[in-house]
Amino acid sequence: MKKGIKILSLTAVLLIGMSAMVIQNDKLFEITKNIEIFANTFQKLNTNYVDEIDPSELMRIGIDAMVSSLDPYTNYISESQIESYRLANEGKYQGMGVIIEKVGDYITIIEAYEDGPAIKAGLKAGDQIVEVNGFRTKGKTTDEMNAIAKGVAGTTVNLKIKRTGEKEEMDVELIRGETIIPNVPYSGRVADNIGYISLTTFTGDASKNISNALKELKKDGGLDGVILDLRYNGGGLLREAIAICNIFLPQGLDVVSTKGKIKERDRTFQTMRPAIDPDIPIVVLTNKRSASASEIVSGVLQDYDRGVVMGQRTFGKGLVQNTEEIGYNSRVKLTTSKYYIPSRRCIQAVKYENGVPVDIPDSERSKFKTANGRVVLDGGGVTPDVKLPAKEQSEYTKALISQHIVFNYINTFVLSHDSIKAPGEFVFNDFAGFKTFVKESGFEFESELESKINEIKKESEKELSTEFDLLLAKLNGLQEQSLDEYEEEITKEIEMQIISRYYFQSGKAKQKLNGDSEIQEAITLLNDSERYNKILGK
Repeated sequence: MKKGIKILSLTAVLLIGMSAMVIQNDKLFEITKNIEIFANTFQKLNTNYVDEIDPSELMRIGIDAMVSSLDPYTNYISESQIESYRLANEGKYQGMGVIIEKVGDYITIIEAYEDGPAIKAGLKAGDQIVEVNGFRTKGKTTDEMNAIAKGVAGTTVNLKIKRTGEKEEMDVELIRGETIIPNVPYSGRVADNIGYISLTTFTGDASKNISNALKELKKDGGLDGVILDLRYNGGGLLREAIAICNIFLPQGLDVVSTKGKIKERDRTFQTMRPAIDPDIPIVVLTNKRSASASEIVSGVLQDYDRGVVMGQRTFGKGLVQNTEEIGYNSRVKLTTSKYYIPSRRCIQAVKYENGVPVDIPDSERSKFKTANGRVVLDGGGVTPDVKLPAKEQSEYTKALISQHIVFNYINTFVLSHDSIKAPGEFVFNDFAGFKTFVKESGFEFESELESKINEIKKESEKELSTEFDLLLAKLNGLQEQSLDEYEEEITKEIEMQIISRYYFQSGKAKQKLNGDSEIQEAITLLNDSERYNKILGK
């Protein structure tokens, strides 16, 4: 009897193993079959299609369509995009050391990095690049120009530049170099006893730079608290997020766990060293553009009741990506797991529209608890302990920026100003001159309401056209009042862009603190220890 049972058991094991092999073989066959179909289709299109086809472009469209069907973070990185990838993940890249955009017909330097190759060659923000190595750039796209401009450090690129206020084009020889973008562009005291650290991205050495900034702040005397600004920080390296948590949390605590399809790769990461400062009160500032590694840091400090999160709910990206080499200096960045923070919650948004997370009502989010027993929610980002209303730029101001009206005005401003006051002290006080510039620039702005009226006008009876025109004329009249209505936020934008011309990224980071109501809220909270402790459930 026992022998029969053993035989049955062995048979069952063999059958299960065989069925697994059949399933695996079926899957391999499907993969092989579909790769062959794809390759044959690609070949037939290239050979027989009536018009000429760019094989690289056609393949890029196919790959992009394939990866975009999965999630917004799984991407194909072509050879021409490798330097942009390095910039996003490492905070450095080899090239000219500039941000460029198409302004009018020409590629234009929007911002130059401090001590970068462009600055060393005498280039400035506002310079139009009209020729690169003998090739005229008129009509070229930003991607085409990036492909030309980026290259190995030490190589030379010859440019012709058109500068505002200069009649003749200038010849510039630029030696490409490695540009390092600071991930902590500014730190300092925002009150006598309160420190401030801005972290813009989780690239290499982010934790080291935060640690050094904290030590420098303490040199000037005691601190009653520190503000860690993660607003607009889209994330970066997981290891840097863990190390930053370790600055404020003691050794041996779970920080984040990753779980994916391949169970052998699941991991739990802990703090590995003694904390640099396990006691200093912290306020972490977040907004809807704080994502990924920013959400790990803010969520972990919240889960351990180590700091107060203030601002708006974060983006909601609880996914881990790894990159795989796929040949010819190309890579695919793919989602391999989800991460879970100490309360065991995952902050990943579950709904997307056009690649942007959709807000999930709190009633549909699962409840978890912090170390002190406070209720926190999963899904759709980290909800702040202190919620502040979001401050969005008006559509009018955004149009002034996107149409490069502000940018072009500042090109004329720097011609008559060799220097300006230091960041934090500079104040722009010629709004009347800016208004005149806007009127003379031919700036056109169509509000959402005007756009809808124009749509209705196209579909309406012809006899109603006059009435619609009168309504649109009234709205155009109101547009002139928009400059005055949004003077404060437009002035702030002008100040930020002017400061970046003279003091680069660090100056811009300091200047933005002027009139920042969220910073003031954080200072007020850190100066009220009773309220601070109550929020954390102490």
